[in-house]
Amino acid sequence: MTLNEIQKKVIDFLVNELEIEEDKIHGYSRLKEDLGIDSLEIVDVVVLVDREFGFKMKPEDFKQLKTFDAFCNFILEKLG
Repeated sequence: MTLNEIQKKVIDFLVNELEIEEDKIHGYSRLKEDLGIDSLEIVDVVVLVDREFGFKMKPEDFKQLKTFDAFCNFILEKLG
């Protein structure tokens, strides 16, 4: 899976499930501050990663990631 494919899946999820406006999502967008992903939504994101990408992500892993790009690159790295 390419980085572009990962980004598209993550954007689709953020827009459709967390109701984040697509025009707010950029590579440098901060997950918490810019996109408003709170501690309850982190659970949803962890479920997304398991469902869409097939690996378990810990909420602690997500909390360490600061930007949209960092999150997508984390997924890419885990997929090998």
